[in-house]
Amino acid sequence: MTESARKGPGAGLRWTSLRLRLVVVFALVALTAAVSASGIAYWLNREAVLTRTQDSALNDFRQEMQNRAASLPLRPTEEELRRTAEEMSSNGVGYGVVLLAERAEGKPIVGVSDPDRFTLEDVPQSLRAAVDKQHEVDDSNPYPYHLFWQRTTRGQTPYLVGGTRIAGGGPTGYMFKSLEPERQDLNSLAWSLGIATLLALLGSALLAQAAATTVLKPVHRLGEAARRLGEGELDTRLQVSGTDELAELSRTFNAAAESLQKKVADMSAREESSRRFVADMSHELRTPMTALTAVTEVLEEEQDGLDPMIAPAVALVVSETRRLNTLVDNLMEVTRFDAGTARLVLDDVDVADQVTACIDTRAWLDAVELDAERGIVARLDPRRLDVILANLIGNALKHGGSPVRVAVRTEGDDLFIEVRDHGPGIPEDVLPHVFDRFYKASASRPRSEGSGLGLSIAMENALIHGGDITAANSPDGDGAVFVLRLPRDASHTVDPQEQQQKGGGHEGA
Repeated sequence: MTESARKGPGAGLRWTSLRLRLVVVFALVALTAAVSASGIAYWLNREAVLTRTQDSALNDFRQEMQNRAASLPLRPTEEELRRTAEEMSSNGVGYGVVLLAERAEGKPIVGVSDPDRFTLEDVPQSLRAAVDKQHEVDDSNPYPYHLFWQRTTRGQTPYLVGGTRIAGGGPTGYMFKSLEPERQDLNSLAWSLGIATLLALLGSALLAQAAATTVLKPVHRLGEAARRLGEGELDTRLQVSGTDELAELSRTFNAAAESLQKKVADMSAREESSRRFVADMSHELRTPMTALTAVTEVLEEEQDGLDPMIAPAVALVVSETRRLNTLVDNLMEVTRFDAGTARLVLDDVDVADQVTACIDTRAWLDAVELDAERGIVARLDPRRLDVILANLIGNALKHGGSPVRVAVRTEGDDLFIEVRDHGPGIPEDVLPHVFDRFYKASASRPRSEGSGLGLSIAMENALIHGGDITAANSPDGDGAVFVLRLPRDASHTVDPQEQQQKGGGHEGA
């Protein structure tokens, strides 16, 4: 099961996913468009409905004022005003009427069609002032009084209030019409537009999901292919269909993968050829090296009886033969690591005894200080541990300064062996390369005694145990410090099938 499958279907909708961003953008665009369209539609319909109702009521009221109120006598009675107001409001338009006149000079009277519905006190004072104002009559304004209207609210109900006055001393009339039916119609329209907006939003989200799936599916396949390619599956290819940009991207990926596969194959072939050459060369050198070693041992034994003119040459031959023998052994060891054939042969090791044996075998007892408690037991490969220690301690003695101090400690499940010298330390530009193969700190010493493989072999032996080695300068500036970290039990790094026999045969070193 792939990682994406294990995460579940909701994993693709995290906040940083392209799919979610596409859906959100589509939804926002659709929401903006729907809200804008609905708002414009509502506003236009509202104005149309109110204007139609308003114009119908005001035109009817004006007509009634001309037909009925204008026919009243100059000094009507209250009963005449009331009856006329009732007649004006009974025409089916549905508004209340208030008529205001004078029965005598300075004695106003009021006629109301429905006192429970509409009275003179319900007329806004600003509207009354506008209606009572007389305008100058001229060519552009033939009427001294105009019809004015105003929308107002009483309680929670909206109303239309209009008023005008009959010229020549006639009565003043006011109409009062409820806009509640229009408001209910507009509320229904608003609900309808809101539902339509919601449906548009949901539809846009579904369309966005479909579009995102269409667009992102090839991108997802490309990402999976890139992941497999990065994991080493160099034969990964994408199926190409269509002629769009994604198809072109797939073709480019396939071309890049094919080129990479070819280059890796060529490099692997050359690397394999190089490893085989080194292995074959090292193997072929073993036989003559064995003969040379035997001859040099004889020459070394007879060195005291040789001619003083020949003795230095014999000493040089013995030294270089040993150096060549060590180099061949190191090359064979490196070849096994490169070929992946190096194996651990584990055993229970008393670390203090192992370090002591390594120092004693190489006659380093006078130059090395050991700080290790007996009884620290670890399950390791004793031969490889000896190789690591010999390289670290030998390097400290060769390039550092005496005394060299070796300290052993444990922390949890890890074993730490610290090798510290008292020399000049390691230059900062050299520290990153101390474990590189054939690296020598000084280019002026290409024929120094070391081969440049010792520390790299020590690191490989630490890594195969599941540990590592770090190199640094002492904080007090006195010498270099190498710290070997190994697990106290390296069994987890070994295939159980490889441990058929405890303490089996070792590779030659």
